[in-house]
Amino acid sequence: MYKDLYPPLEADCYYHIYNRGINGEDLFREERNYSYFKMLLIRHILPCADILAYCFLENHFHLCIQVKKETPSQPSINVPKKFSNFFNAYTKAVNKNYGRTGSLFETPFKRKKLTLDAYISQVIYYIHGNAQKHGFVNDFKEYPYSSCGDILDANDSIINCKKVMQWFGSKELFVKYHELYRRDIMELSAFD
Repeated sequence: MYKDLYPPLEADCYYHIYNRGINGEDLFREERNYSYFKMLLIRHILPCADILAYCFLENHFHLCIQVKKETPSQPSINVPKKFSNFFNAYTKAVNKNYGRTGSLFETPFKRKKLTLDAYISQVIYYIHGNAQKHGFVNDFKEYPYSSCGDILDANDSIINCKKVMQWFGSKELFVKYHELYRRDIMELSAFD
């Protein structure tokens, strides 16, 4: 049943990945949870996908990724298995630290293949604007658990900033795109 709803992640394709806590439960209870989640994302997902955008909110998260191309040294990667390992590792840590049991994430994780160039740009913007949309900040550029600041500052981060800048054309065009569509944050709910 899930196979039809959520097809495998294909090499060299772009995806919007998102998930939330089971029954709306918080995924992140304190600041250290965000950094641990990011560290596990680096360990499990970065080897198989470039990350173009992320936003971690209290009870859900969003990613925009491009699955890496297959190479002779790394012919086939089971990306859904990598995500499963990532979610399981985080769940085990949260369960141990907070005395809880059972699943933390809804399953299966949601994914949308991004096929149109304009759609990819819109998803990157949507991910960055998500914290403002949900009322965590007044300006999404100030949210600390989003890739927007990393991209603007060209920080050494988990984001493939070079690929994002190539996608938008330049840092100036990245900023301009975000500012032009900023007024639409509250209306962009198609991805939740």
